[in-house]
Amino acid sequence: MYESDFGGRDPRGREMQETLAERWGWLVAFGAIALIGGFLGLIAIVTATVASVYLIGFMMLLSGFAEVAHGIQSRRWSRFFLWILIGALYVVAAAMIFVAPLFAAVILTWLLGMVLIFAGGVRTFLAFSMRPQRRWGYVLASGLLTILIGVVILIGWPASSLWALGIFLAVDLIVIGSAWIAMGLALRDIAHPGSDSV
Repeated sequence: MYESDFGGRDPRGREMQETLAERWGWLVAFGAIALIGGFLGLIAIVTATVASVYLIGFMMLLSGFAEVAHGIQSRRWSRFFLWILIGALYVVAAAMIFVAPLFAAVILTWLLGMVLIFAGGVRTFLAFSMRPQRRWGYVLASGLLTILIGVVILIGWPASSLWALGIFLAVDLIVIGSAWIAMGLALRDIAHPGSDSV
């Protein structure tokens, strides 16, 4: 079972599987850190919201520098100007996020609510187009739930800015942490078969 999950019969896949299996403890440790961070985020929602805003700002800052670097390497003046302009806008936006994270959280939360409503609508439309197939109702329920979450966020906006992004970040960390722990334990069983029985 584990061969098909982690590498199958491909020699390269099996070599990677064995390498990861030897380091299964690191995966569990990273998963535990993410899991703890997620639960702490649920306890301190506002702090998690600010942290998520800073994370977005940091990513925008990196993107801005990358755009500027790409523009410098461009040989055409028109492309150089456009890349530099886009990069500068990203850097300025990132700076505004760092200066006023709570205001940025208000804007980002509104965008999040709109995106969820749009994504839920698309998913609902796809569900009805899948109706002859089995389990189309799961897709429909997922779409309606996504729309509901988006509506709840917008109805509570701007007050929802204090908790929406923080909850999304916390839940994401919990899901990622659980996945890493599960993968690490599965790899431990590969590296040390029968260890549970000891």
